[in-house]
Amino acid sequence: MKQGKKPNFSIRADGVIVNGERVCVPDIDGLREEILQEAHNAPYAMHPGMVKMYRNLRPYYWWQTMKKDVAEFVAKCMTCQQVKAEHQAPAGKLRPLSIPEWKWEKITMDFVVGLPHTFRKHDAIWVIVDRLTKSAHFLPIRQALGTKLHFSTAFHPQTDGQSERTIQTLEDMMRACTMEFKGNWDDHLPLMEFAYNNSFHSSIGMAPYEALYGRRCRSPVCWDIEGLRQLEGPELIQETVEKIQTVKKCLKAAQDRQKSYVDKHRREMEYEVGDKVFLKVSPWKGILRFGRQGKLSPRYIGPYEIIERIGPLAYRLALPMELSQIHVFHATTISIRS
Repeated sequence: MKQGKKPNFSIRADGVIVNGERVCVPDIDGLREEILQEAHNAPYAMHPGMVKMYRNLRPYYWWQTMKKDVAEFVAKCMTCQQVKAEHQAPAGKLRPLSIPEWKWEKITMDFVVGLPHTFRKHDAIWVIVDRLTKSAHFLPIRQALGTKLHFSTAFHPQTDGQSERTIQTLEDMMRACTMEFKGNWDDHLPLMEFAYNNSFHSSIGMAPYEALYGRRCRSPVCWDIEGLRQLEGPELIQETVEKIQTVKKCLKAAQDRQKSYVDKHRREMEYEVGDKVFLKVSPWKGILRFGRQGKLSPRYIGPYEIIERIGPLAYRLALPMELSQIHVFHATTISIRS
């Protein structure tokens, strides 16, 4: 047979069936699999993506399901799933925490460590923030006290964001103090706390001091302003309640704005118990992984099975012993890569 039924197919002089210039590859003895392996895993190939791999093979080979087979092969490559960047929006819409009903009902806390030792032997700060009024306490401590954090949930931005934002502001104030004032940093910590609590916060529409005590704090900058009227009894209670209601309305409006913005860059994604997912390792910066650290470490590890769903966006994974200390992860840190 010199010519096939279709004009593009023919038999070469060496007996090979071709489609134009492309060799037709039969589905026998794993031949197609060997071609895919060579085009993807060979040292000169370096794990190309689906489109690049298909374009590399297309000028030379042909079979009817080649494009589909290339896509499936790349999707199942374990190395690609661990090292390739994800080019899609993170999973999980924003779920704001409930707004507390009253002052200091719910708090967040964190530590600023690694600070220079002061005359009083302080080298860390314990930061405590009221989630409703945003009032904060900055307590100088010694890291030698032995307090350690052992989290069961990794990289949970819903819970640690408040403290981290406060710490960012605190560190900026500490840098300014170091440049402009003499003495140890813990000498100025009470002034930093006062400045923070007496500064306007857009999320609550007032300063934390005003939200907490129901009236503005008189600082030296307003020395010539007439004193505030003394409130007593029911009038004081009524004004405090009104302030809290105002704060809650402002917080709700701020949460709605944040959710609207974040959800534009997120996709709805829910996982089920039994799903096999890959785990992002970027939250564990500085940890040695697979003999490589930093830039050369894989982006994902796994896959691991989901054994429990905890809340709307957190999942418990079945992890090996070396990773068993942290076992609950937010939806943005896990992914089904195939």
